[in-house]
Amino acid sequence: MTNEIILTRRAVIASGIALGISTLAPAARAAAPLKVAGIHASPVENAWNSCLHKALQDAAKEGVIEYVFSEGVSGTDYPRAMREYAEQGNKLIIGEAYAVEKEARQVAADYPDTAFVLGSSGEAAGDNFGVFGTWNYDGAYLAGMLAGKMTKSNVVGSVGAVPIPEVNMLINAFAAGVKAVNPDCKHLVSFIGTFFDPPKAREAGLAQIDAGADVLFGERIGTADAAKERHIKSVGSLIDYTPRYPDTVFANAMWYFRPILNAAIADVAAGKPVGRSYTAYGLMKEGGSDIVYVKGVAPAEAEAAMEKVRADIKAGTFEVPKVMDQPK
Repeated sequence: MTNEIILTRRAVIASGIALGISTLAPAARAAAPLKVAGIHASPVENAWNSCLHKALQDAAKEGVIEYVFSEGVSGTDYPRAMREYAEQGNKLIIGEAYAVEKEARQVAADYPDTAFVLGSSGEAAGDNFGVFGTWNYDGAYLAGMLAGKMTKSNVVGSVGAVPIPEVNMLINAFAAGVKAVNPDCKHLVSFIGTFFDPPKAREAGLAQIDAGADVLFGERIGTADAAKERHIKSVGSLIDYTPRYPDTVFANAMWYFRPILNAAIADVAAGKPVGRSYTAYGLMKEGGSDIVYVKGVAPAEAEAAMEKVRADIKAGTFEVPKVMDQPK
């Protein structure tokens, strides 16, 4: 197990590094740093895991938590990693239960004094097993609005991991955004059957391009490689891919884990149960997601229409359709 211990509050102050601004309550900030462990099934450079990892690193640099983590943890090893971190005295464990729902819940039941907040398609359980989903579908919808006005072939494509509700919802939102501005546009969908296989995502993207798609939505890393190779545009998900693909990725459906993390930390610090869903903290109106895009790539009128809907989402006057059925 590979662990990385980020600077504690004392180390940060001693080194003269200024603490960042946190939205946690003053009482939580004033307390001793909370011991938190992150368990990542994929490498931390994977987009989803990198969102969690960055939020945890930032909280550690601010002195709010002490952070240790493991990455690339297989499903068979995941329950063991959870137990080890609980035994080491970590008060909060952040991770994912998608491949180990039953086992993860059993571990949580065995350690009632440890808080577990994991990405999950299921419900919270008991007082110490909280869940969250990746709801950056607002940004995906807005990116779809731009893509629908940019396509010349009238065909767009989406490459996803596996058809779990969170992935389905994201791809369906992108498709809905496309259809809102271009009802006749065809939408191709491919699933690669795993959460981290960039070469496989690239191959799926190339197949969609061969089938006529001229804008791709990359729910998975690797899709933009196909778009770059064939000189078409692509949309990224979770993180900002534009710096890595400056001439290819023109928009990104961003997801920020920090609001979810802040809520979980605050609950643990206050001695409150974490057996609830933290998903809603990731919505755009809560500051947990958004769209970032390169202005001037899509038509000006498309950008204006998208920005109007974006403002309505933030104001709570427009809701993006939340469809968790497998897209076809």
